Amino acid sequence: MSFSDLRSNKKNTFAKLQKQLEKTTQVGTVDERYWKLTTDKAGNGFAVIRFLPASDGEDMPFVKLYSHAFQGPGGWYIENSLTTLGKDDPLGEYNRELWNSGDEELKNQVRKQKRKLSYYSNVYIVKDPANPENEGTVRLFRYGKKIHDKIMEAVNGDELEGREGINPFCFWTGADFKLRAKKVAGYPNYDSSEFHGVSTLED
Repeated sequence: MSFSDLRSNKKNTFAKLQKQLEKTTQVGTVDERYWKLTTDKAGNGFAVIRFLPASDGEDMPFVKLYSHAFQGPGGWYIENSLTTLGKDDPLGEYNRELWNSGDEELKNQVRKQKRKLSYYSNVYIVKDPANPENEGTVRLFRYGKKIHDKIMEAVNGDELEGREGINPFCFWTGADFKLRAKKVAGYPNYDSSEFHGVSTLED
């Protein structure tokens, strides 16, 4: 897709993204609309992406979603949480009851079935060494609080370092995001990921 196509197709972003999120992905299936960083056996991975802006009429270039995914005695429970919409969620209320019981075993159960926060954005794949066929495509990217915090850091800048904030969701004047994954204590870690430079992709 050319840069001019990316600019003219900005409406491709939020309305479409929200619709896609309504469809629940079943366990074990692969949704080709989404892009995920590929890691090696040691848990290491690297790619360069560019976050894309919100479409016309939308305020935010990302969707924030709370969800539950855990295995109980009757099988898997995978559902989006109504708290995303600012409503009470039955499982959330049940978890509160279990937690307030004071029983440590029930508290451990709550920890396993608590809601998880995810963010979704459209991204342009600049570099994907493990899957070069993805380069130059626009895909949906799901990420967690750690990466979202890095986005907020880029927006706010750093007064002590004299670094001004940027809009990382602007394709033309934003910045590439170097996504680096490492396995730390058995879990994926993105601490070394960073925004790199300011875009020179001007008209």
